[in-house]
Amino acid sequence: MTAVPTDALTPAEAPAETPAGTSADVSAGTPAEPSADASAGASRRASAADLPPVDELLRVAVEAVGGVERPGQIAMTAAVQRAIDSGDHLAVQAGTGTGKSLAYLVPSIRHAMTSEGAVVVSTATIALQRQLVDRDLPRLAKALAQVLPHEPTFAILKGRRNYLCRYKAAAGWPDDEQDQLFDPREVSATGRMVQRIQEWAEETETGDRDELVPGVNEQAWRQFSVSSRECLGAQRCPSGMECFAELARARAGESDVVVTNHALLAIDAMEDLPLLPEHEVVIVDEAHELVDRVTSVVSGELSDGMVSVAVSRVGRLIEQGVSDRLLQAGEDLKALLAAAPPGRLDELPQVLGLTLALVRDAAWACITALGPRNSGDKDDPEGAGLRKAAFTALDEVHDTAQRMLDAFGHAEEIDRAEVVWLDGATERRPPILRVAPLTVAGMLRDKLFGDRTVVLTSATLALGGTFDGLARQWGLGSGPSSRDGDGDGGRDWSGMDVGSPFDHARSGILYVAKHLPQPGRDGLPEEYLEEITELIEAAGGRTLGLFSSMRAAKAATEALRDRLSVPLLCQGDDSTMLLVKQFAEDEPTCLFGTLSLWQGVDVPGPSLRLVIIDRVPFPRPDDPLSSARQRHVAAKGGNGFMAVAATHAALLLAQGAGRLLRSQHDKGVVAVLDPRLATARYAGFLRASLPPFWPTNDPAKVREALRRLSAS
Repeated sequence: MTAVPTDALTPAEAPAETPAGTSADVSAGTPAEPSADASAGASRRASAADLPPVDELLRVAVEAVGGVERPGQIAMTAAVQRAIDSGDHLAVQAGTGTGKSLAYLVPSIRHAMTSEGAVVVSTATIALQRQLVDRDLPRLAKALAQVLPHEPTFAILKGRRNYLCRYKAAAGWPDDEQDQLFDPREVSATGRMVQRIQEWAEETETGDRDELVPGVNEQAWRQFSVSSRECLGAQRCPSGMECFAELARARAGESDVVVTNHALLAIDAMEDLPLLPEHEVVIVDEAHELVDRVTSVVSGELSDGMVSVAVSRVGRLIEQGVSDRLLQAGEDLKALLAAAPPGRLDELPQVLGLTLALVRDAAWACITALGPRNSGDKDDPEGAGLRKAAFTALDEVHDTAQRMLDAFGHAEEIDRAEVVWLDGATERRPPILRVAPLTVAGMLRDKLFGDRTVVLTSATLALGGTFDGLARQWGLGSGPSSRDGDGDGGRDWSGMDVGSPFDHARSGILYVAKHLPQPGRDGLPEEYLEEITELIEAAGGRTLGLFSSMRAAKAATEALRDRLSVPLLCQGDDSTMLLVKQFAEDEPTCLFGTLSLWQGVDVPGPSLRLVIIDRVPFPRPDDPLSSARQRHVAAKGGNGFMAVAATHAALLLAQGAGRLLRSQHDKGVVAVLDPRLATARYAGFLRASLPPFWPTNDPAKVREALRRLSAS
């Protein structure tokens, strides 16, 4: 079985005993309790023929929020309704400003009125989850209540780790030794956070971590929360009847729309026990991030710290000689990883194979020594909690070590399923051995797309002008309405681009600095710094600089602060949220940063007139997972560079360029300093992935356009 994260919970109705590694539960939170009338209405499903058509519902919704129906929104709403009716999958590219949330929520709610199950909406970011639950869904539910059988209800599902565990808070389980902080200032700060959590625990009605404002660090919160594998389950836990996670999940089970995230969606699809309420339709928003999020879910890691945690948790529960065996195996692993060079492992070194086997066997000996998993649970709840925590840590160590051993020994590259690599030590953590699948297409095809209708949407899906690249990664096959051997097991799928309300050619310029040298590995060339300086001066600041690495962003910041007269912020100077706020509020200010800014900045208005991209954002050549995936695609007869590296670059480029126009009145320039976007053989594919800005390679024209914008 593929390993998955443990941030979920066993449903209350599930059997008390579950196989190791398969326990899974989620928690749900709702903005308000569903009313008795709403809950009763949810159990009396209407006939689709008795409901208003979807176009009428959209009109009611748009009028209620004070908006205007847009052609792209109307087209997307109709397409989502057709997909729900036909059972086929749908991929929709909908540009910023389309109103895609309403376009998928309206037909989803209509379907929920006729179905016993909920519609699940999955997002990649907390920001979109909050937008849906705090703004879009409340207004939409109120508007549609007047024309539907009952007011639509909704909930947000979170991992169990997001909820306070009443039993752990009361029992005061010891924290893991590796999590102790030795900096006196950090210890003091964490202690104050722990005290604040304790006070909050006496008054909270939901136990939701997000209620704690300001937030607390992970060390403090971990003392009050459990993962699903550590959870005793509602039937055995002394606090099970008042468990925040269980109560929240029960509320979600009564809802018409359930908002969750890609990670929990993946766990639900791939585990035997359901985490989400019954559902026939899934909406995947921010679908361009689905593959990466699912990959994270099914990846594993192993370090000496994890082994130490397992040893400390098993503690006095077994004979010391047995736990000492695991402790020694962990020390052997620590020494080996400290001496090994970081990078991808194509073959299993003999010494590593022996060490992994020692770790695996020692963990299994500890598991065996613990005895039956539920022994004495009812008579000793506190002991049961400690035993459950020990089993959780030991299972993870054992299963991951075995998985890494299984990743090797294939005669042909095409038969390889996973890649193993060593992440070198940093200032904050020791080296970590990691394992990840070479593709998640099969998992998604079989588990997510197999028995439900899935709608995938984002502002960026058609890479190189086609949906094929991402569709293959999702396991949907190589072309719309595909039923070939790479397809989804029989269901059709279609892709559509509903465009954008923005006039990109009139509002934005795509400038590629063709005259600059190709970027090298030794930092930003002087020509790049001069180009950036001239562009920012012409724009009067108002610049978002997107760099391929944090090192490049910091180097550019240090080099340009003395050259520019406008304020220059760099990611890492403060929290990203505060930096973006400062950037948005002070027009001349510039902000430089890396990956999270490529996709997470929404600054409409005159504070953003220029987006600078230093280079085409290919994955690093030595990136273990990306390079292994390229080689695997090539072994199967495909073009590994285009399928993996170029697709990755196109996706990020499109997301980065999408930062420029965030409202109808925005204007500006996207400046790509890397000349390969104009000269390389793959340049056409990359440019076809970008919004249709007016293109130029003339720096003088660009600077003049920026000066005019600055003056106006």
